[in-house]
Amino acid sequence: MTGRPSGGGRTPEELASALAALRDEMRDRLAGAGTTLGTVAPEHRRSAQNLLDYLTLRAHDLRPVQDDLARLGLSSLGRSEEHVVRSLEQVMHALRVLARPSDAERTEAAVGFGEGRRALERNAQRTLGRAHQGRRTRIMVTLPAAAAEGGRAGDLLAAGMDVARINTAHDDPATWRALAASVRRAAAGGHRECPILADLPGPKLRTGPVAPGPPVVRLRPRRDARGFPVSAARAVLVPPGVPAGLAGGSEPPRLPVPGPWLAGLAAGDEVTLRDTRAAHRVLYVTDVGHGGAEVEVWDTTYVETGTVLRSPGGEVEVGPLPVVEQALELHVGDRLTVDGDLTPASPDRPGGGARCKLRIGCTLPQALAAVAPGDHVVFDDGRIVGIARAAADGCVEVEVTLAPPGGARLHGGRGINLPDRCLDLPAVSAVDEQALDFAAGHADLVGMSFAQRPGDVDELRRRLGGGERRPGIVLKIETAGGFQRLPELLLAGMAWDRLAVMVARGDLAVECGFERLAEVQDEILWLCDAAHVPVIWATQVLDQMARTGQPSRAEVSDAVLAARAECVMLNKGPYIVQAVMTLDDILRRMEAHQRKKAPLLRHLHSWSPEAATHPRQGR
Repeated sequence: MTGRPSGGGRTPEELASALAALRDEMRDRLAGAGTTLGTVAPEHRRSAQNLLDYLTLRAHDLRPVQDDLARLGLSSLGRSEEHVVRSLEQVMHALRVLARPSDAERTEAAVGFGEGRRALERNAQRTLGRAHQGRRTRIMVTLPAAAAEGGRAGDLLAAGMDVARINTAHDDPATWRALAASVRRAAAGGHRECPILADLPGPKLRTGPVAPGPPVVRLRPRRDARGFPVSAARAVLVPPGVPAGLAGGSEPPRLPVPGPWLAGLAAGDEVTLRDTRAAHRVLYVTDVGHGGAEVEVWDTTYVETGTVLRSPGGEVEVGPLPVVEQALELHVGDRLTVDGDLTPASPDRPGGGARCKLRIGCTLPQALAAVAPGDHVVFDDGRIVGIARAAADGCVEVEVTLAPPGGARLHGGRGINLPDRCLDLPAVSAVDEQALDFAAGHADLVGMSFAQRPGDVDELRRRLGGGERRPGIVLKIETAGGFQRLPELLLAGMAWDRLAVMVARGDLAVECGFERLAEVQDEILWLCDAAHVPVIWATQVLDQMARTGQPSRAEVSDAVLAARAECVMLNKGPYIVQAVMTLDDILRRMEAHQRKKAPLLRHLHSWSPEAATHPRQGR
């Protein structure tokens, strides 16, 4: 649709005629989509029609029309996603009042004002459950394996979690079942629901394993600028059966020792040892309790499995410690061979200098056959970028062209993206079988990773079956192909009774380009609004806070944008409970100011007299 060049603008008669032609085009599209609409579940039929109307609307450049409507003081159709035809016809009616033409309305199947909003809210509640009282947007949390123990799930629920996510790309079925059981117990104890999303691994290209390091724990005191120690390194000597190694967060590492020897220690004892470098070290026992003996050391100390500890009660060996996770260190100019060999890669840099040659495996070697010289190869959500310089026999030699100045560490299990290629890989494959079995018995939702084609959705529906307890479907949009085919994916998914879309911004940013991410995520929101399908805003929301306890200013602003979705996902971290509480606060504040794209003109308290004395409490 084109508009008259800028100047006086079109008359109401001309605008009414242009909108009538657009509405007729919508009619024609619906008439030609009978077969597609016939596959949609009855409860989604009018939503699917509204989606097709929205696609017709957005197939034109409406900016000239919007300018002309604004000059007449009429709606510019900028918030019509949820009720496209009704918005169009209401504007046409207003134009007719101004111009007095006659025209027939297409209201027989159009979604009415308010009806689209109610349909979206109803679908969000059916699929994602209820949000915490006083908040419209739900909070989803990726559960760490440790949440299966203790009251971690209860803490998350109390902080504001509404949906629990289990990432089946990690851990095993026993861990998944334990996580699900802990969520069910916590939800029952709090007399509320908490749907569980089982995220399928999907055809994710990941780096193969890296050879682990030795089973060593490093104890390092904090030192001042001149190198003098100002606080001791701490550790806990624990009996057998207590998990050894790094406890995570601010907890000191745990060193397993025989129980009888441990029972003989007392506060004030000295435990001596020779560390891995044969350096003489002294551990000072500061406290003894049921959890073990706390010790401190004022010199950097490396303790490994079998290190001999001596005390007044005799000598013992340190029990098994977990191996140290290692990574490849990559710098600009390095050459990295990526192949299908999943033998653990060596992290050693040959020669130790610049422009080293290293290798690592790929979990989907068949994808490497599609790579051609000159293609971009991206690792770990864009932290490392390279160019394929050679590709043959299932091996790709990548020259690193982008990495942090001090180099980047590439671990095993990190994502590999090939943004220049559309890979022909099934979205549901043998790697998903265990996760599907788990989801059928324990989950309320199944997340389909790397959804790219309507046939992928049809295959997932077939595998889920038609039983009474069938989980809802979450389509994860994380490839350029999936984004481009989103309308078809939505229509295929709307054959299911419960459907949501996840904006998986990590892979999506790499696939579509970071510069385009803001545009892409908004377009997904608009399209799903038109289909009345709830959206989950995911990847790196308050990520720094979950890891460190302190959010960055940029990620707080990002969380504000996330309030436009029906659900926001947080990833795991030592401070995840605090991150949930912070996100809950942000969402409650912003929902009083904004709903979707529409600003809400509530009373502003920020400049009231009481806010001047209590700025942190203003709402």
